[in-house]
Amino acid sequence: MKVEPGVPYPLGATFDGRGTNFAIFSANAEKIELCLFDNTGRRETDRVVLPAVSEDVWHAYLPQVVPGQVYGYRVYGPYDPERGHRFNPHKLLLDPYAKRLTGHFVWSDAHFAYRMRSARGDLSFDKRDNARGVPKAVVVDDAFTWGRHPRPAVPWHSTVIYEAHVRGLTMLREDVPSHLRGSFRGLAAPSMIEHYKRLGITAIELLPVHAFVDERMLVDKGLRQYWGYGTIGFFAPEPRYGTPETGVEDFKSMVGQLHDAGLEVYLDVVYNHTGEGNHLGPTLSFRGIDNASYYWLRPNAPRYYEDFTGTGNSLNLTHPRVLQMVMDSLRYWVEQCHVDGFRFDLATTLGREPHGFDPTSGFFAAIGQDPVLSRVKLIAEPWDIGLGGYQLGGFPPGWSEWNDQFRRTVRSFWRGDANQIRDLAARVTGSADRFRHRRRMPRASINHVTVHDGFTLADLVSYARKHNEANGEGNRDGSDDNISANWGVEGPTTDKEIREVRRRVRSGLLATLFLSQGVPLMLAGDEVGNSQGGNNNPYCQDNEVGWVDWSGLGRDGDDLVALVEKLTALRRDYPQLQGRRWLVGRRGDQYDVKWLTPGGTEMDGADWAFAEARFLSYVLAPLDPSGAPLLILFNAAAHPVDVVLPTWPDCAAWTRVLATVAPDDPRTEAPKPGTTFATPSRSVTVFAGTP
Repeated sequence: MKVEPGVPYPLGATFDGRGTNFAIFSANAEKIELCLFDNTGRRETDRVVLPAVSEDVWHAYLPQVVPGQVYGYRVYGPYDPERGHRFNPHKLLLDPYAKRLTGHFVWSDAHFAYRMRSARGDLSFDKRDNARGVPKAVVVDDAFTWGRHPRPAVPWHSTVIYEAHVRGLTMLREDVPSHLRGSFRGLAAPSMIEHYKRLGITAIELLPVHAFVDERMLVDKGLRQYWGYGTIGFFAPEPRYGTPETGVEDFKSMVGQLHDAGLEVYLDVVYNHTGEGNHLGPTLSFRGIDNASYYWLRPNAPRYYEDFTGTGNSLNLTHPRVLQMVMDSLRYWVEQCHVDGFRFDLATTLGREPHGFDPTSGFFAAIGQDPVLSRVKLIAEPWDIGLGGYQLGGFPPGWSEWNDQFRRTVRSFWRGDANQIRDLAARVTGSADRFRHRRRMPRASINHVTVHDGFTLADLVSYARKHNEANGEGNRDGSDDNISANWGVEGPTTDKEIREVRRRVRSGLLATLFLSQGVPLMLAGDEVGNSQGGNNNPYCQDNEVGWVDWSGLGRDGDDLVALVEKLTALRRDYPQLQGRRWLVGRRGDQYDVKWLTPGGTEMDGADWAFAEARFLSYVLAPLDPSGAPLLILFNAAAHPVDVVLPTWPDCAAWTRVLATVAPDDPRTEAPKPGTTFATPSRSVTVFAGTP
């Protein structure tokens, strides 16, 4: 085969219409071989030593190689774990820049660079070839006809996020064609788009779609990685959500259809670690290409990894080539696949420097100056498990963050806990105590009550404790701190009173989410009462436990679609709900928010200090003087609360625009100020002022 030196950029396999350039980074390798396979990936047809190296990038140009070519790498260098090097040319390695994978991963001891049962552990050396049991990269042509697919470009203040799993969302959805269920194309099926539009969401945030690996311990238990937090390729879509031949095209087609419907697409991305695990993990890609460059190693014991993530390893974004890979990956998904934003898993790790987390780190600087990435939506999960890992509110301007304090406070309030109203007031008005600095706005707070990690909304009101036995870890995995209640019976029940309480609390939780300043994020399936049977960590449940159960759609007591529809309409109709400004209370003789006692008077210090309060009410002033004020009543008490409707400038009456529980007195549709209104137990009621 004819081989030319090629060029060191771009990294990966790049087809130019005549041949393919291969480029791969390794600072410590001594030799790299490119292995070419037949279309099945089973038979190696050629092996080429990369002839050139430029500033740690090894490269070659092969004029005869075209899209569809299957390939992998073998990297030669020292196997010296105590110095941080784990090269083993007997292991076929995946290109970090692979944009398509073919073949299945089949676990065996051959995937480990050391002899599994050696007394020397990972200091030993394994000479078995693993090529038959690993996925391989495929050369692709990035050409795709997008047609007329304008990006929705939804403003932050109008954004409503729906977190979903590509496979789990549609596997049990009967109005999605069976051959599309669980796939990228199924997620954009007409019935699904109709559902999204009815809910009023503006963006779908997908759990990881980058190629990932099933952990061996799960496979040995008959389980598999479901959520996808074990990335092995940051450019390739996970093959199980499409087909090896059409996965990228399926993803792009899905994005185009969602854009046509006015919906943005965000990806949950995992750049904090890989699926290679700790020092005893397999050698699949990064570890065998240049372990000492890709990973954080312990300074005084580089045999071992710094583990800020709880997965065994952490990617080292302080290395310029690792940072380059992350930036190239992000730009690829934006420019080639038209993604609108990202949610960064354990984002504190990405901002770590040798001295700890730094909001001015190289990663944040690179994002901030990038003309492509600085314009998309950037959402951080603002913590990891390392020292100083909890960084809520600590990310730079331009970023939004998952607000777990919102979740804790709202759950506690609706469970009926004491001493919650002061915190609740801070959370529903944008969490200024966390985010009001460096001219950040309320949109910095991504508010959520439930997400994939933890109880669903139905389980939050049905279980007092987790039930993760199916995960095979003795129910030790998953959080024990769920701030949940079963309201009388653990799990499902036919008791009408308990079911009614659960429905009221679910409705109250959802209403609080959507009526709060900041950006609401809801978990897919919460609108139809989806349950995971009390499992709060179904990361390995690629089955009916983890999939959304749509049987509650249209069923009384479970179906809250109409409520969500009404709540998102309220956010559109009343701009003061959208968090376009920080609220300060009194401004001279006017208020942007006024906190009220049940008697209709302004709250004072004693009212805020009342520990047993389960009720909070306030008026939000309109942004425009011609708009209507909103009176919002949260009642988490087990009994009705009588409220005197307040006076407000130019307000002749209060028109009820939302009631999660119908009031006993139907004559309260448009009461005048001074009227006493009985707020039902465990309910949310909203009135709009009428001139």
